[in-house]
Amino acid sequence: MSDLRAESMRMSVLAEASVPSAGKSPCPPQHRSKPRHKHRREPRLCLARSLVTTLALLLASGPTLAQTTTPMQSAPRAQGQAPAASTLALVHAAESGDLATLRRLLDAGTPVDGRDSRGRTALLAATHANQVEAARQLIRAGANVNAKDAIDDSPFLYAGAEGRLEILRLTLAAGADLASINRYGGNALIPAAHHGHVETVRELLRTKIAIDHVNRLGWTALLEAILLGDGGPAHTEIVRLLIVAGANVNLPDAQKVTPLAHAQQRGQREIVALLRQAGAKVRL
Repeated sequence: MSDLRAESMRMSVLAEASVPSAGKSPCPPQHRSKPRHKHRREPRLCLARSLVTTLALLLASGPTLAQTTTPMQSAPRAQGQAPAASTLALVHAAESGDLATLRRLLDAGTPVDGRDSRGRTALLAATHANQVEAARQLIRAGANVNAKDAIDDSPFLYAGAEGRLEILRLTLAAGADLASINRYGGNALIPAAHHGHVETVRELLRTKIAIDHVNRLGWTALLEAILLGDGGPAHTEIVRLLIVAGANVNLPDAQKVTPLAHAQQRGQREIVALLRQAGAKVRL
């Protein structure tokens, strides 16, 4: 799933939680039978309330939208300074899986953690393309598995989010920072659960990663598996794995809605059964 689609789904769920209930519209209708001067301020009040609602949604999503257009925060390269040609060649070799060129550039002294114009290291580019052997060579050469690009992706975080299982294992063995977070404020486990990567979730649960970590949207891995999953076999198994690993089945979202309530609302019957067996409640 692309970042754009994931962002759209997140904002849709947030918007649902922000829509006023029936009879409580923030913009009450005007009654033309009454004198007009009594309602002159209502359009401005309506606009102000709409702006507040929009601002609340943007704040809830954290720096997600802003980070796609702001200067790089994680990359140390000076603003406006073009990457060296050798660095770009290394990134390209890693992304394309050109192991001979990769080895030649590293032997010639090209910095292993040099960055391209997107703030990506060669290791992150290899992770994007799932070039396992290139990633292995770069890690052996000392590549930083936690180095983030302009949108706060690192080789470890991206491998977890996109189910790059072999590269994920390499990053874990090389000292991946389990507490590092992505641009949504989530750890590697949360998007892995969201995207339905069963074996990735299984691998991360073997570590000491925080199983009940809450991202900026107020969601845990369990909540994302329900809210952004499809209720099919993969997401059902992920919910089971999270429960067995000790996930808090009654930890609600930012609107105090529980995982069981969300699963029932979406008709995820097998997940509902798993949650009930684990002692989940509809309301706290």
